[in-house]
Amino acid sequence: MTEDEARQLILETLKAKSKSKSKFYLKDFYAICPDMKNREVKNLVNKMVMEGHLEYWSSGSTTLIGLKGMGKQHAEEDQAE
Repeated sequence: MTEDEARQLILETLKAKSKSKSKFYLKDFYAICPDMKNREVKNLVNKMVMEGHLEYWSSGSTTLIGLKGMGKQHAEEDQAE
């Protein structure tokens, strides 16, 4: 699997699951791209965060990753404005 194929697969999978879940653990990304080594997936996710496709969310003890601008906290922020 090439990096572009993995990138597309990640975005499609997250969009498909966005109705029920907006944030994912890094290990969930390993399952999305089982052909890639964990380190490669981690580096790809970090690159996608830097490019603005994904974003990190932290509760203080746990870090989750989701599509940029998606999720409950964004809906609450939009209502506050």
